[in-house]
Amino acid sequence: MSDSLSWTIPANEYRRERWRNQFGWTREIVRMRRGDGLDRPATGEDWDWRLSIAEIEADAPFSAFPGIDRELVLLSGNGLRLRFDDGESHELMPPHDKLRFAGERGVRGELLDGVTHDFNLMWQRERVRAELWHRPLVGPMVIFAEPHQTWAVHLLAGQARFAPDAGLPPLQAGDTAILAAGSERLRHVLEGGGEVLLVRVAPV
Repeated sequence: MSDSLSWTIPANEYRRERWRNQFGWTREIVRMRRGDGLDRPATGEDWDWRLSIAEIEADAPFSAFPGIDRELVLLSGNGLRLRFDDGESHELMPPHDKLRFAGERGVRGELLDGVTHDFNLMWQRERVRAELWHRPLVGPMVIFAEPHQTWAVHLLAGQARFAPDAGLPPLQAGDTAILAAGSERLRHVLEGGGEVLLVRVAPV
């Protein structure tokens, strides 16, 4: 019997909450914690990795997250400048520029031309390692999760569905699927058309 765990999260079920520093809003997709070799949904602040969408409506400092690495991807809007306290500056431009940086770094988000929405991957660097890719979805895509790995599939645009044996509902734009492997390798086939963000998380 497989000890894997896979499910989908519709965009309308993301939980909206204030930033830690109260300067913005986040729609949290999921926070995960590893237990017995398998990633499972977590509550509270004891999480290993987290996915969310930041809603940035005004220039504001970002919250500090010591011990955490993060990667930010522009989802919509005309651009966001990340101005770090050490003098570095980086612009996220359409369609989907991204940047990885340490959560301890002081940084301010500055809107270039109106509101932006930004995909936010965060992970505890001492516990897990994470990678993120932006890919087109044209026809079938095969996703292999090695033992104790977890994949997240966020559908940026279009429509997608998993093979019938997955037992998962179709994905609409903005939805996310979590594919967590336990002690055995997990294989999923995703079909459709559009664009996806793929996240792979594995233990250190």
